[in-house]
Amino acid sequence: MAFGKVGQGKSEDYEEMAEINIIPLVDVMLVLLIIFMVTAPLSIGGIKVELPLSKARGGVVDEDRVVLSVDKSGGFFLDKQQIAQAALEAKFRAIYAFRQKKELYIRADTAVAYGKVVFAMSAAKLAGVTKLAMLTNASAPAPQQGAHH
Repeated sequence: MAFGKVGQGKSEDYEEMAEINIIPLVDVMLVLLIIFMVTAPLSIGGIKVELPLSKARGGVVDEDRVVLSVDKSGGFFLDKQQIAQAALEAKFRAIYAFRQKKELYIRADTAVAYGKVVFAMSAAKLAGVTKLAMLTNASAPAPQQGAHH
C-alpha cells in the first residue's frame, strides 16, 4: 500500500492512495496469449484423418476458417463435433448465413469413398458456399523426367 501526505496539516494526516498495478495483469494476459497461440493450430488435429498427398502447394488457411473433416469410416466432423450426413446442408446454411467469406476447407481421409466427399461438396454448394478447398499433405517433389545419366 502506498501512503501519501495530504495537505499542510499534521504529520498524522495520511490518506491511502489506491493505485492499480497492471504489471501482473499484463503478465497473465501474455501467458494466456501464448497458450492460445500454441493450442490453436492443434485444435483441428483431433480427428484422425490420413490426408492424401499432393505435389501442388496449398494456399494459406485463414484463422476464421470452417473445416469439414471426413474420417475413414465416412463420418463428418465440424470442429470435432460429429454431424449426421442428413443434417450437413442445414448445418452449413446456419454457419454461412451471416458470414462474409463463404469458404469451406475439406479434410478427407484417403480411404473415404469419393461419393462421401461429393455429397459434402454438394451440401456446401446448396448452402451458399462459394469457395471449396481440399486440404492435403505435401509430398516430395517428383524426379524430373527425361534426365538421363
